[in-house]
Amino acid sequence: MLSAPAPGLLPLLLGLLVLCRGGAGQYSSDLCNWKGSGLTHESHKKDVEQVYLRCSEGSIKWMYPTGALIVNLRPNTLSASYKHLTVCIKPFKDSAGANIYLEKTGELKMLVRDGDRSRNKVYCFGYDQGGLFIEATPQQDISRKITGFQYELINKGTASDLHTVSAPCRPCSDTEVLLAVCTSDFVVRGSIQDVTNEAEQQESVIDIHANKLYRQKSKVFQPTEENGSWWGQIKTPLECGVRPGDGDFLFTGRMQFGEARLGCAPRFKDFQRMYKEAKDKGLNPCEIGPD
Repeated sequence: MLSAPAPGLLPLLLGLLVLCRGGAGQYSSDLCNWKGSGLTHESHKKDVEQVYLRCSEGSIKWMYPTGALIVNLRPNTLSASYKHLTVCIKPFKDSAGANIYLEKTGELKMLVRDGDRSRNKVYCFGYDQGGLFIEATPQQDISRKITGFQYELINKGTASDLHTVSAPCRPCSDTEVLLAVCTSDFVVRGSIQDVTNEAEQQESVIDIHANKLYRQKSKVFQPTEENGSWWGQIKTPLECGVRPGDGDFLFTGRMQFGEARLGCAPRFKDFQRMYKEAKDKGLNPCEIGPD
């Protein structure tokens, strides 16, 4: 359902067309991050400023927001098509002063409303669903307003990324598990030691005791005093209902905004079966010691 444009938004979109035709825009010297101030709009309160970023992750920080921003995101790799990309944004804790919309061919859809205080909430959408249009809301005092968020461009063509973003609570198929083992940011064998449910953040924090570390890109899992074992924490939505239990699992997942997010997590004995069946048929996408 598309939200109706806020007052004054249609003139901004008309201004957008003029800007696009003229090729005007504010390029950031840092291709991953942009920081700007609405105070430059004092004489033209309805200015629309273009921001161009070419990076897989970064941040936007707009101080004293007035007028509007159009944020153009591109990955830092050459590609003929971006249709397999998902864009995720995570507003800063105290972000305020502007609404964030998805804009496509002049139509607007509310993504983050000014004043929404959903802590740690991440908003994701397909790259082809539109771009980011950020409009400052009327304020009596803009001196303390800062609108900002982190962003990530995710390749949803991989099983781990697609599962984590689109359906984090759905059990993975055998194919998804085998692809996740090859493409995830971390892959470990271990057990659930404890689960802490954080109602305010709508998340569960899972304490993992791992006895086999296959791969990790960040130091999610740290060695323990017990020889040959690791400990780490993974987050997942509260709605998934994760509970402590017996037995070993194969935990896979990806890093999102500096946090480890759970992807596919079959029981280890089920993974061994999947892996053996695929290997016998020559269909396993990568080699990994399943024992």
